[in-house]
Amino acid sequence: MNKSIDFAVVGFGHIGRRHATIIGQHPDCKLVAIIDTNPDVQKHELYPSGIPYFSSMDTYLEAGIKTDVVNVASPNGFHCSHTLSALRNHSHVVLEKPMGINRAECEEIIFTALQFSRQVFVVKQNRYSPPVKWMKEVVSQGKIGNVVMVQINCYWNRDDRYYQPGGWRGTLQLDGGTLHTQFSHFVDIMYWVFGDISNIQARFNNVTHKHSIEFEDTGLIQFDFIRGGFGSLNYTTAVWDKNQESSMTVIGTAGSFKIGGQYMNEVEYCHIKDYTMPQLAATNPPNDYGPFKGSAANHHYVIENVVKTLNGVEQVNTNALEGMKVVDIIERIYQQRK
Repeated sequence: MNKSIDFAVVGFGHIGRRHATIIGQHPDCKLVAIIDTNPDVQKHELYPSGIPYFSSMDTYLEAGIKTDVVNVASPNGFHCSHTLSALRNHSHVVLEKPMGINRAECEEIIFTALQFSRQVFVVKQNRYSPPVKWMKEVVSQGKIGNVVMVQINCYWNRDDRYYQPGGWRGTLQLDGGTLHTQFSHFVDIMYWVFGDISNIQARFNNVTHKHSIEFEDTGLIQFDFIRGGFGSLNYTTAVWDKNQESSMTVIGTAGSFKIGGQYMNEVEYCHIKDYTMPQLAATNPPNDYGPFKGSAANHHYVIENVVKTLNGVEQVNTNALEGMKVVDIIERIYQQRK
């Protein structure tokens, strides 16, 4: 039998509520605390009955509560400080993307985790998507031959319904940039499947969000893969009204394919030498935030990995070094800003 794992959740926004709900539904998990600066979260319909509320990490720590795991789902700019506080309190951490705003923050997290012998589980839930797992398999096994070209297209909508005045979204300090908040999962998939990049060239523009965000809403990125092949990442949050597409087209010397749909949720094309496309499992629907849709609702796989890892059955699926590498790639892309 698995031992029961105690959890606290920092940040009770869209993602934090999802963490809390999944923990509450898991037979081997127990939610013991919720931490959020806004006391009104206790009135939300999804706030779990009877769970203690704390207005800050400091008040939570002062209460002397010792939890096995702290799930950090606060604004991006607080990820590092909240994670460090949890690690120093001898808790493991489930850390939402991005791991940090910059590589230096990630390095501090890794150093502190090693100091206190704690695990950091970086949330990269799109790795569990059946089309993505299939892509990882066919590329790793060399079925498409050498990689010639990879094109990633992310065309989403984020408008004034999302960027509320006075909120953290859209600020350089707490949000970081469009690649940090909207598209880091796709940078992670690219890195997970095809490896690191070099020779980065980038163009950025803020087309429709000049009044609401402090960074770009659109980017055109070109680069080389260190293992061979060209790559490009084209992204925007300026699409009108709703998300249009998240896709990855891969050309190899022995075949090609495209994963597409709004959320890379289906294989749209596959033509590979001496290969028959298998029937894939259905993709989970995207996270639903009212007028907005996010990446696939796969967080339950992350929590299951935490339980099994802490019970000695599995290992961390996405470790802190991988989380740092994604932030490192994003940071190097943003260094191309003129």
